[in-house]
Amino acid sequence: MDLSILQEVWEVIGERKRNPKEDSYVSHTLSHEKGLNRSLEKLGEETVEFILSAKDGKKEEIVREGADLLFHFLLSLHALEIDFEEILGELRKRRRE
Repeated sequence: MDLSILQEVWEVIGERKRNPKEDSYVSHTLSHEKGLNRSLEKLGEETVEFILSAKDGKKEEIVREGADLLFHFLLSLHALEIDFEEILGELRKRRRE
């Protein structure tokens, strides 16, 4: 399984945070005065949409909503200033226990 796209998306979000672009959703969300609240609200919305699509059982919709959920999770981590590597480290730690 090639997970390099996660690294790529993570880096793009970080770049948009450091160097905002006027027409960027990420830049707009993270640079907004309430960026953390906005990103967390969107994460919650995408979580609900993922759950509903999973209950409907339509694979294409589940995949789309899963991608949205993962993207907004990464966006929220940036808003919280938590490195994704910390999350991965926690998973590694749990795997060893």
